[in-house]
Amino acid sequence: MTENGVKTTGTDRRVLPTSIVYDATLLQSLPADLSVASGLNALAHCVDSMWGPRADPIERALAEEGIRGLRAGMIGLVDGAGGLDAIEQTLYGAYLAAVSFASAGSGMHHKICHVLGGMYDLPHAQTHAVVLPHVLAFNAPGAPEAAARISRAFGSQTAVAGLAALRRAVSAPRALKDYGMPEEGIAAAVPPILAAIPTNNPKPVSTDDLTALLRAAWEGDEPR
Repeated sequence: MTENGVKTTGTDRRVLPTSIVYDATLLQSLPADLSVASGLNALAHCVDSMWGPRADPIERALAEEGIRGLRAGMIGLVDGAGGLDAIEQTLYGAYLAAVSFASAGSGMHHKICHVLGGMYDLPHAQTHAVVLPHVLAFNAPGAPEAAARISRAFGSQTAVAGLAALRRAVSAPRALKDYGMPEEGIAAAVPPILAAIPTNNPKPVSTDDLTALLRAAWEGDEPR
């Protein structure tokens, strides 16, 4: 829920569905660019599940398999060769992302995106797709076990390189400025984001760190 530029989330057993249907045929007409942004949004749930406030080895194992499924599915969707199988793989990865994230909780990535989305009314999936590589590049050195799981899921030498290769393959969204975030919004967003980042984040986050990260995401620069 967003009110006065602040997004809040909540949980309540009364809103839990009794069943969820994953039907690949319903997604055949979804535009490729929206499929990519949504798939990267799901992948961000996997990444945050590696170091969320309640993350444990079970969540990390589910998230690793979720990344593997999402990667294979998204590439198949974009090149057109995967058909329904690619959608099924993507949904498989999305399910694992949801299960792992529900237990692990919101990490640095989601706190950034929630603040930005509430303050500047940014599109949800595209914002997650843009911010993800920057958070991964920042946190990976402080979480070597998680980074190894992520790189293994991508089949790459490093976690950052694996995500970068996937983003190139699917022509991922690149810059927050493309989706309506004002440049002056960078400085304004830093204090509320710093206040929201969990204390168990793999690395301490300073004002300068976060400003540089948001600047790179706004510009569409390569992650540093």
